[in-house]
Amino acid sequence: MTRYSAFFLVLLVANCIACKSDHRRIQSKKGDGQSIETLPNYSNVDLSKVFTPQDSRIENKPAIIQAIDEYYRYVWERGNLSGGILVAKGDEILYEKYRGIAREDTALPIEKNVGLHVASVSKPITAMAVMKLIEAGRLKLDQPLSSLFRGFPYPDITVEMLLKQRSGLPKYEHFLEKAQVSREHYITNRFILDFIIKNKPELARKPNTGFMYCNTNYALLALVVEKLTQMPFPEAMQEIVFKPLKMKHSFIFQQKDIPTASQSFYNNGKKYPLDYLDLVYGDKNVYTTPRDLYKFSKALFSKDFLTPPLKNLIFQAYSNEKSGVNNYGIGFRMKQFVNGETLTYHNGWWHGSNAVFVHLLKSKTTIIAIGNKYSPRVYSTVALSCLFEDFPIEKEILYRELARIPSAMRNLSYVSE
Repeated sequence: MTRYSAFFLVLLVANCIACKSDHRRIQSKKGDGQSIETLPNYSNVDLSKVFTPQDSRIENKPAIIQAIDEYYRYVWERGNLSGGILVAKGDEILYEKYRGIAREDTALPIEKNVGLHVASVSKPITAMAVMKLIEAGRLKLDQPLSSLFRGFPYPDITVEMLLKQRSGLPKYEHFLEKAQVSREHYITNRFILDFIIKNKPELARKPNTGFMYCNTNYALLALVVEKLTQMPFPEAMQEIVFKPLKMKHSFIFQQKDIPTASQSFYNNGKKYPLDYLDLVYGDKNVYTTPRDLYKFSKALFSKDFLTPPLKNLIFQAYSNEKSGVNNYGIGFRMKQFVNGETLTYHNGWWHGSNAVFVHLLKSKTTIIAIGNKYSPRVYSTVALSCLFEDFPIEKEILYRELARIPSAMRNLSYVSE
């Protein structure tokens, strides 16, 4: 769940420097005894053949790696952050580091195979599972939610509006709190849907009239996946995304995972307790590693990930009622700068977890940071985007902050004069 968007922008400015899928039948039984039809399969996406040699080529490579390393030491080590960071261009991982512990009880060290909670970075992954179901003909973008969930009280809201954060639905965190729902037990996605059907909470805005970031959208999309696959969402995500992309250390957090999954911590190192919202998925609760998330990024770059008409929809900006830098595509945030460049990314926050997933279309670059000891400084990792593409920054802010930026980063070519 993302916060601190304004804070992230300050950090970005301050730190910037210079398948075609085949299908297979899955024999899972519906309540009426019928086996479900086909589920998408990414088996034709060879992640080793996504990029050309040119995609991995990089000028001034030693200086860029030095800059990333100096950033890591300056922000992550000096700030005592906990988690993992990975920067890759094309097929080459340029930088990868891990530090900290994943669990308080075992002092499990964080390393490349330890899954961490990426919070709202789950949204792009949920979105792509939905897009694969659309590609398979199981779902339509403009399909009303009321056609999927009997009694859904807002007939104008469609799957497309959920994906693009334009439904106008209120945030479940807010309407459940307002209703004083008991916090003694974990709630589920189904509980949220049933609450909406029964109580018809007032819409936050008229559907499809503008962008409003809302976790309810993606909690309901997880139920759409369950409805169409007749599988629990954690199982469906394994079949549609994680297994085909060989994301072996990725899963959807469930109650059974509490004794073994990585934990998150306050900045002082104290464990962050779970609460009644911790089993809601789709909007959050993907646990993954930087390497696994890099595989997902490769699939997004692949020509075989989705049919071209669908893939072309993902990174378009859909909320243009008001001019400005910030916008949203399908499961991705974006910043559209005055020089015509677009930064495509998603951040995440939940409890002590902070996450960054940057997917730079022009330079074929992936930047990932996952922290499990709360610190907004994790979001400054997005600033590494400026090493690969020319994102403008405000001169006065740059000059004011320049003394705080390590020397290796000050001397790179994308610093504006």
